[in-house]
Amino acid sequence: MNLDSRVCEILEIEKPIVLAGMGGASCPALAAAVSNAGGLGVLGAAACGPRQLREWIRETRELTERPFGVDTLLPASVRRANYDELEGPTPADLVPDRQDFAAEFMRKEGLEPLPPEAFERPQADDEPPLFTKEFFEAQMAVIIQERVPVYASGLGNPGPWMSELRANGTKVMAVVGAVRHAIQVKSSGLDIIVAQGHDGGGHNSPVGTMALIPQVVDAVGDTPVLGAGGITDGRGVAAALMLGAEGVWVGSAFLASEEANIFDFQKQAIVEATEEGTSVSRTVTGKPARIIRSKWTEHWVREDVEPLPMPYQGMVSGPVMAAANKAGRGDVNPGFAGQGIGMIKAVRPAKEIFDELVYGAEQALSRSTNLLGGAR
Repeated sequence: MNLDSRVCEILEIEKPIVLAGMGGASCPALAAAVSNAGGLGVLGAAACGPRQLREWIRETRELTERPFGVDTLLPASVRRANYDELEGPTPADLVPDRQDFAAEFMRKEGLEPLPPEAFERPQADDEPPLFTKEFFEAQMAVIIQERVPVYASGLGNPGPWMSELRANGTKVMAVVGAVRHAIQVKSSGLDIIVAQGHDGGGHNSPVGTMALIPQVVDAVGDTPVLGAGGITDGRGVAAALMLGAEGVWVGSAFLASEEANIFDFQKQAIVEATEEGTSVSRTVTGKPARIIRSKWTEHWVREDVEPLPMPYQGMVSGPVMAAANKAGRGDVNPGFAGQGIGMIKAVRPAKEIFDELVYGAEQALSRSTNLLGGAR
């Protein structure tokens, strides 16, 4: 069976397989490789300042003549809540205490602290601070100026920018984790909705993938849906299509690619992990995210210490993750990944991974058709 759907027509691609916009990992080399293979590569640009974002977009254009996308967060997605109205210490007040907690962990693990300039995101004088309203607006200005083929909102509603995106001919997608969110973003008139379930890596939904996809499909009517969350091989692609999705949004399978912009020790951690190797933790970003289990995630559980909300937890985890990266410590910072990683056995070129997803899906769909034919 040949994979084809409205998603292919809308995005002008050959197969309805879209690279998840994994922050930092979905770099120009990986996005271009997926687009060149016949799918849609998406840059994971959530933490890219406007200058880096522009460079990434232009680099991707040099690597592929085919459509590609950019994934960022949006202003409503990361709020600095008004903690001043609460009684007791605010998250900002608790940062020094949690930093001491992290420093003690580093001492126990023999991790050498790095100077701030070794891990803090370089910021030009004219660029806004990370994850502020001004930061998101600056990113969107670049996306509009560069006239990217596809924009994907990893969190939040792209509605306020729809008229400018449409004027450029940009196709628009949004990732959701609940039916109510799908209904909200549909009202903005976007092209495709990504239903990402609890099985997926990184920030995801509390609802399982198998339950979420068909409910979102039913709720959004004629708007095409991409299934996401733990889809790691062709059988998962076929399953998402059987649940009513018209394509898939795949992340973890491509983390174990040669092109992915993560450390080799993190790729090895994925290859060595099992289906039980992840947990949902707030210890890295402050938001619940599916992460490969590590000494860092388990330390917080064992010591019964509450992580801080986003963005404050990043002030605590950042130095630890940087020190672990410097030391090549996959036992401390193995990275984000979904529950399907137990099926990943090797690091391979992205095209090989893509082709196997397509072939496996076509074979699985053919088998299901034959079974139905036999049942008659």
